[in-house]
Amino acid sequence: MTVVINNFLKDRSVLVTGGTGSLGRPLIRRLLQEDIKKIICFSRGEHKQVEFERELSDKRLRFLIGDIRDRDRLKRAFRGIDFIIHCAALKHVPKCERDPLEAKKTNVDGAENIIEAAIDCGAKKVLAISTDKAVNPISVYGTAKALADDLFIQATQYGDTVFSVIRFGNFIGSRGSIVPLFKKQKELNVPLTITHPEMTRFFISFNDAVDRILDTLLLMHGGEVFYPKMKSAKILDIADIIDNNTKKLIGIRVGEKIHEELITIHDFQKVYETPQFFIVADKVKDGVIKKDFEYNSKNNPWWFTGKEIEDLIVNG
Repeated sequence: MTVVINNFLKDRSVLVTGGTGSLGRPLIRRLLQEDIKKIICFSRGEHKQVEFERELSDKRLRFLIGDIRDRDRLKRAFRGIDFIIHCAALKHVPKCERDPLEAKKTNVDGAENIIEAAIDCGAKKVLAISTDKAVNPISVYGTAKALADDLFIQATQYGDTVFSVIRFGNFIGSRGSIVPLFKKQKELNVPLTITHPEMTRFFISFNDAVDRILDTLLLMHGGEVFYPKMKSAKILDIADIIDNNTKKLIGIRVGEKIHEELITIHDFQKVYETPQFFIVADKVKDGVIKKDFEYNSKNNPWWFTGKEIEDLIVNG
C-alpha cells in the first residue's frame, strides 16, 4: 500500500486543518516522507506553529494561520489544493458541554465553511476526521461532530469535490486524554481518578491512525464513513499499568458513556468489511457486506494485552 499511496500523492498538494494538533503533527511528518508537491499546515495558534516550524525544515511545507470559522480565509488557503484533511475541532467533552455555542461555531459552522470553500476552490478530495462520540451521541461534542459528519457525507452531491469521513476512538497520548492525566496524577502522588470501573474505550496509536488516514484518502469515492479496526482496553487496566496504587472513583461525567460505539444496529442497514476497515456506504468495491452488525468497545473482538498497553503508553 505504501508504494500505491506514494504514487497517489505524487505531485499533489495537501492541506491539513488543525495541523499543529496531536494528530496533525504526525500526519504532516508522514506526508513529508511521500513524494508530494506541497503541504500546508493550517491552524490558529501562532505559538504552536512557531514551535512546529522549528522542528521541520522542508521547502514543500508552508504554515498558514487561520481559523476554520473564517470562510474567506479558507478560500484563500484552499487555492490550488488537491486534498484537504480536516483535523481541526473543539474536542474536550466537558468544555463543549459548558460552551455549546463555541462547539457549534467550530465543529459545525467550521465544517460548512470547509465544504463551501473546498467546492469553490475545486479541491479533489476532503477527508474529515471524526470520533466515536459522534455515534449515538449524548454530548454536545458528539452531537456537533455527528451533524458535521452528515454535512460532509452529503456534500459530495454538490459538485466534483469528493467528501468522506473517518471515525476514530481515543488516541494514546493526545492532549487531554486519559494517559497524560494518569501520568500527571502519578507524578503529583495523588490517586488516579476513575469514572467507572467497567469503562472501556477504543484506542489507536498516532502512527496507525496516520496510516489509516492515508489509506482512506486513497480509497474514498465520496459519501463513505470509514471505521478503522481498533482494539479496546479497560480504563482501569490502563490505570493499573501506570500506577497500581490508590484509585479514586469519581463517577461518570456529563456526556460520557461507559462503552463507546462505532457502529450500531439502529444506525445503518449495510456495513462493508475490508481487511483494515468497516465502511458504511451505498457501495464499496471489494468489500464484504455485514448486515445487522454492531461494533462497540465492549463487544469488540480485538483487545489490547497488558504488554501492548505498556508499549502504547511508552511509544504512543
